[in-house]
Amino acid sequence: MTFVAIDFETATSQPYSACAVGIISVQDSVITDEFECLIQPPKNLYFQQNTKVHGLSANDTKHALSFDNVFVEIQQRLIGKQVVAHNESFDRNVLKQCIAHYQLSSKGLLLHRNWNCTVKLSQHLGYSPNKLSDCCQRFNIPLQHHDALSDARACAILFMQLSAQQRKNKMYLF
Repeated sequence: MTFVAIDFETATSQPYSACAVGIISVQDSVITDEFECLIQPPKNLYFQQNTKVHGLSANDTKHALSFDNVFVEIQQRLIGKQVVAHNESFDRNVLKQCIAHYQLSSKGLLLHRNWNCTVKLSQHLGYSPNKLSDCCQRFNIPLQHHDALSDARACAILFMQLSAQQRKNKMYLF
């Protein structure tokens, strides 16, 4: 399996307010690269409810680069790759909205179609509940929830385990 797993944290309810990103690169079922970055959201504005979830605040990102300055790093890791996220519509929308907000090009990122989603795969295999923390507990995957890198790493491991289980289940369907 070769893919990248991604997770964003946001500073406000606006999807273009990314304040952290974690990206895990997997080559032939082995994690080969990890990237994490704090991102200064527009005006470095945070909603208290978001800070309560992930623990990040304006103080953490006051010296961080804005999205348009870290986009090249993100793009290099995603371009032409199969992308996986837990609740992919959220993370794909954050990326799309950040790109639009900063008027960047999404060429080669395939944002017009769904990414692989570990929530949907877990549901398809009959598991419930399907929050990342529940899935990680079920499969004994280490997780520091709402830390972007930890969430991306857990998503990558979860995707490999769920995909293996899905292949195993298909072997028994004649």
